Amino acid sequence: MTDQAITRERATEPEDLTRLFVERANAGDAEGLAELYEPDAVLAFPPGSRTVGREAIRAVFERMLAQVPHFVPEPALPTVRNGDLAVTSTRPADNTGGRVQVVRRQPDGSWLRVIDRPEIRD
Repeated sequence: MTDQAITRERATEPEDLTRLFVERANAGDAEGLAELYEPDAVLAFPPGSRTVGREAIRAVFERMLAQVPHFVPEPALPTVRNGDLAVTSTRPADNTGGRVQVVRRQPDGSWLRVIDRPEIRD
């Protein structure tokens, strides 16, 4: 049996990352979630922690998906861009603060998360 690489949709705009995150999370695809991050990205999750690197991020998402089986898209706040960098954010449906990501355009034109802070409390 040979391994076949799974071809997943790439984010062509920074705002695509949030939609792709929700779609992959709802599909239970921890590997696909991790692919939304640069190889050395930083995820500030679980709260108060710092998870570094795509493999460590994938492991966090595996645990998270076991506890949270369904995600709902949240309203996006305006994206702020500066060249190949952008800041994306959403207002959580539970009104607990905000979610903020720094994303970077890749050489192929797609976008990946570099820094993700999914939990900001008011």
